[in-house]
Amino acid sequence: MANTITDIPGIKVGHYTDTNAGTGCTVILSEAGAIGGVDVRGSAPGTRETELLRPMNLVSEVHAVLLSGGSTFGLDAASGVVRYLENLGIGIEFGKFKIPIVSSAILFDLGLLRGDVRPGPTEGYLSCKNASTSVADQGTVGAGTGATVAKLLGMNRAVKGGIGSSSIDLGNGLKVGAIVAVNSLGSIYNPEDGSLIAGPRSTDDSEMYDSMKLITSRDFNLPKSSESSNTTLGVVATNATLTKEQANKLASVAHDGLAMAVRPAHSMNDGDVIFALSTKATSQTVNMNQLCAASVLCVSKAILNGVQFASGLGSIPGVGEFKDNDKI
Repeated sequence: MANTITDIPGIKVGHYTDTNAGTGCTVILSEAGAIGGVDVRGSAPGTRETELLRPMNLVSEVHAVLLSGGSTFGLDAASGVVRYLENLGIGIEFGKFKIPIVSSAILFDLGLLRGDVRPGPTEGYLSCKNASTSVADQGTVGAGTGATVAKLLGMNRAVKGGIGSSSIDLGNGLKVGAIVAVNSLGSIYNPEDGSLIAGPRSTDDSEMYDSMKLITSRDFNLPKSSESSNTTLGVVATNATLTKEQANKLASVAHDGLAMAVRPAHSMNDGDVIFALSTKATSQTVNMNQLCAASVLCVSKAILNGVQFASGLGSIPGVGEFKDNDKI
């Protein structure tokens, strides 16, 4: 076990990273086709091909999920993933054509370094070229390159976010994994003991503050610089054989892992989205309670990894780069 989502048979991960512009994208490939589900909880989402994954709609198979920086502009990167899969002859047959199904979601990273360079079709294609079943890189890479967290006091008090991954072996060949790009308004907490991992920085960088205490304090006002720069994006994958309804349920429950590690979560200023993929690589009897619990744990650990692996970029330091590690 590599302890990343690539432990799931049938899943590849590839990153495109631009540290000069502070942006990037990450593709999760399921080239053999996976049953897909999605749950959009945030109030400011940016997505492509999510309605297809709803239980009542026709298409059940997805061949890739792309997580991208670049805000709305970054949705263009999915076209490169479609082209990559088309070149391989991968897709659902419609008449004489094979149509690759690529779902996508974006996060806001404009202006961390630059705002005029965003992932597009070329970058999406390159992320596919970089995809493999090796251990997925984490931190300031791919869709996590320009990610930031703990922005309740404004961007100038934020901490570097990133992309993280995790997996669980449930025995009998059954596995669950997650990958999450963490770009949240809220602070990051250790889901096991509730301790603060990354919160808004004090003006001298000597300490961090608890966002839940801040936001529930009297007369708190959210700075304008925090209002549109957030979204946490994730993918949960399992080799269990799920129906489309079960995949959507898995995506829904996986948001509990987000709420365990990010507080506050699903705010009016976040576009939180989690996808679920079933690669159908094992015919083990499905225990949905077990799979759902594992997805929650994987998502929370992936969020923690994404922030702890992240290195600083621009004026935003990583969590391990403070003058003093004491936190309140």
